[in-house]
Amino acid sequence: MEIHLDKARVLAQFLDVGDDGFIELPGLHVRIDDVVFQPQALVPMDVPNRFVYYITIHNDSDTPVTIKGRKWVVTESSGEITAVEGDGVIGEFPYLEPGGHFTYNSSHVFNSPKAVATGSYLGVDDLQNRVIVRIPEFEMEAPDPDIGYA
Repeated sequence: MEIHLDKARVLAQFLDVGDDGFIELPGLHVRIDDVVFQPQALVPMDVPNRFVYYITIHNDSDTPVTIKGRKWVVTESSGEITAVEGDGVIGEFPYLEPGGHFTYNSSHVFNSPKAVATGSYLGVDDLQNRVIVRIPEFEMEAPDPDIGYA
């Protein structure tokens, strides 16, 4: 589900879930492995920029964790903000044993030449404590069509 909202409201309400009983589990972290511009992608003319991102969620804690959902905020250079929220990760609910990881790829499409994405994964440990792991902010910048790079 995508929702277009005011940036201050999104960042204050959408990403700040720490007050809702979520804990940050030491050792649970996210790595952005790669971000790739996909110029050959079939996208609508009004959203010409598609980026594929590759992410790994690492559980270096002593506690098994199940990822139950995700929340993203994508801020375009035009000022447009898109909030994305959903169950699981790419249709899965990864169970991460201590020392385990989950790697996947997905994509964002947008109209502006540049966007910044950030977010969180929400989950539970084996004792049903609600946990949160932050997704590091990353940039997506389309190459300048006149010179071929960003």
